[in-house]
Amino acid sequence: MKIIPAIDVMGGRCVRLRQGKAEDETVYGDDPAEMALRWQAEGAEFLHIVDLDGAFRGAPAIIPLVRTLADSLSIPFEVGGGIRTDADAEAVLDAGAARIIVGSRAVSDRDAVARLAGRVGQGRVVVGIDARDGLVQVSGWTETTQVEATALARDLAQRGIRVFAFTDTATDGMLSGPNVRAMERMADAIAPCGATLVASGGVGSCDHVRALARAGRSNIEGVIVGKALYERVAPLGAFIEAAGVRGEAPGEASP
Repeated sequence: MKIIPAIDVMGGRCVRLRQGKAEDETVYGDDPAEMALRWQAEGAEFLHIVDLDGAFRGAPAIIPLVRTLADSLSIPFEVGGGIRTDADAEAVLDAGAARIIVGSRAVSDRDAVARLAGRVGQGRVVVGIDARDGLVQVSGWTETTQVEATALARDLAQRGIRVFAFTDTATDGMLSGPNVRAMERMADAIAPCGATLVASGGVGSCDHVRALARAGRSNIEGVIVGKALYERVAPLGAFIEAAGVRGEAPGEASP
């Protein structure tokens, strides 16, 4: 299981939002490219870049940054936020992202997302599912639908999507621990189709990473860590080491 540092970009700065609220931001740096190079130097194998301006506006806003990252990094990265058309997806991929994350569009037009993945490569399209209390949220978490997250994932996996990123929005940015059981349910929903999951939301310590690793779901390919790294809870290397834990540890999973 990989540790995937998150770089959330808004207004050209590295920020973290508390539970996705634009009015509740903390700024951690003025140069996202410099931050990306830092995580690469500390051992990251993959990066998660979030275009928050794009998420709120409904169209990518960081294409120039994507090009800069592609030129300066030796590790791959994914980009999400505001990618709601084929043209948006292709622009971000052409700029140098290894894969793109599609969220709102996967709810509104599942067939189109499946066709996009079939054209650009199934491994290059990640469906990002953000949910609160099991229900999917869209438009930068500003709208809660009546769509069940596991049902959406299962349907899209059956249509050929092979990578999912799942965020429990109630825990995101809170450092209180991931919703491990929700991650387990999501991983189980997509496993029959051979799809993998990236877990996101709530990681605040190395113990939280160990709890995910010990969940025993081999198709959880990685976990996104954001605020815990920026708040210097532990160095990236410690999180990477924790991700290598194997075996069961009853009682460590969050409810």
